[in-house]
Amino acid sequence: MTTRRLHEWVVGGALVEGDGGVLLVQNRRRHGVLDWTPPGGVIDAGEALVDGLTREVAEETGLRVTAWRGPLWEIRVEAPGLGWRLRVEVHRAEAFEGELVLAGPDGIVVDAVFVAPGDAAARLRGGHPWVVDPLVEWLDDPWPDRRSFRYRVEGDDMATVRVTRS
Repeated sequence: MTTRRLHEWVVGGALVEGDGGVLLVQNRRRHGVLDWTPPGGVIDAGEALVDGLTREVAEETGLRVTAWRGPLWEIRVEAPGLGWRLRVEVHRAEAFEGELVLAGPDGIVVDAVFVAPGDAAARLRGGHPWVVDPLVEWLDDPWPDRRSFRYRVEGDDMATVRVTRS
């Protein structure tokens, strides 16, 4: 019997709020599928999470975050059938500068907009629950202390998996 080693990712997520609401980026995924998420991305090996998050936000949006608070929440996702495990820390941008410009070096980010909090859930519809749930809950009723969210992904095909929150 062969045991498959789980691939593990650490991701930084950014809660960036401006005059128009919360910043969301539209991502073009495999097979041309589009989804909306807060800016952020995979933290490189040896990179401090906040440093990597600052880099990711700048790469994706052109904005330079100069002060962070957090993490506001942490997400852990287990997907053994798909061979991966994910840990996400979401931090709030306390101060940022620059102009919103699509700047992603990998071409994944195809749009970026500030969305009114009441409109965010509709924009996020169809996204992964571990992205959508915490953000929508925070926008609806911000909490003062760090929260944790856990999800399990059952199945071996993303098109048919079942996601449960614990």
